[in-house]
Amino acid sequence: MRNKDKIQFDHRFPRVKDLREKARNRIPGFAFDYLDGGCNEEVNLHRNTQKIREVILQPDYLSNFNGADLSTSLFGHTYSAPFGISPIGLQGLIWPGASRILAKAAFEQNIPFILSTVATTAIEEISEITEGKAWFQFYHPASDEMRDDLIKRAEAAGVEVLVLLCDVPTFGYRPKEIRSGLSMPPRLTLRNILQMIARPKWTMATLKEGAPRFANLDPYMPGNLNLSQLGQFMDQTFDKRLNEEKIGPIRDRWKGKLVLKGVASSYDMKKAIKLGMDGVIISNHGGRQLDAGEATISTLKRLAWLYGDQTVIMMDGGLRSGPDIARTMASGANFTFIGRPFMYGVAALGREGGMHTIAMLRTQLQQIMDQLGCPAPSELYRYLLNDN
Repeated sequence: MRNKDKIQFDHRFPRVKDLREKARNRIPGFAFDYLDGGCNEEVNLHRNTQKIREVILQPDYLSNFNGADLSTSLFGHTYSAPFGISPIGLQGLIWPGASRILAKAAFEQNIPFILSTVATTAIEEISEITEGKAWFQFYHPASDEMRDDLIKRAEAAGVEVLVLLCDVPTFGYRPKEIRSGLSMPPRLTLRNILQMIARPKWTMATLKEGAPRFANLDPYMPGNLNLSQLGQFMDQTFDKRLNEEKIGPIRDRWKGKLVLKGVASSYDMKKAIKLGMDGVIISNHGGRQLDAGEATISTLKRLAWLYGDQTVIMMDGGLRSGPDIARTMASGANFTFIGRPFMYGVAALGREGGMHTIAMLRTQLQQIMDQLGCPAPSELYRYLLNDN
């Protein structure tokens, strides 16, 4: 059962910055680099947050105000806050059992959790934890058989929102991961072994949990793959560039809500609307794919103005606080998703990390909305200064 009153807040870590620093000191360097890093020179990784922080909100101090209600309706469900947990692959590499920890916290606190196809916990297990309330991010397989089977499994698990990923047509060039030789499981170089020895809590938890694996892909993987064969399998398994011909059959079959994640242009937005998407998530994959790309908040402002009355528009990428959520909602988002901060929370605090991070963000968002005099997240646009 959900327990909305059970909100665990650790006062030692009142900011995402504090969680990040604790996470850095608690997990091996190769795991932290995978979580924290972006592509190329990490320009767009940092631009995402910088541009959000340029948004300015103006308070209304003398109006009648009876308090802010954070609850937000999305696809027929009323969530307790206007943010959810973004999908991240290899969550179990960052902290063992991370997917289960976050799914449980999201369910108990009534916010959406999105599981990645390449997560380390299977959709069936996450569905049991969330009573079918989790969303599923869908990497498009190369074979129709695997595509149909994954969809069938998601349907059987009770998934109501399927999220198609469109912003990974290539593997991002990520220098930190290249340097660390990141693979599944991590390559046992002397450097990586020393990093694991220096982080005994992570190492002992990993030994207890077992080596992280792509749990959703287990039914399709040949046994006894070595590291080089595993990389080849992953490359051959997914048809990475999405297009209208690939989306059409999924839209025809999927009876629930269908969301396109990774929209970054008017062209793709118009295509998404034409193809009957129920919503989009404006995203640049957390600055991990295109260093020369636009910050997500800049894309949001433009596309929300043009298409906000035609579909549900959500955003992730760069949000690190309650004020960032408020800025994004004020800029035209109907909902927001957050990735790295939740993983910092779990890496820093283990089983308590999901609950703490939700409580921290809700507290921050509640404060800024009360400060502004804004009664609901959907009204935040009224407090946006027009000249920013």
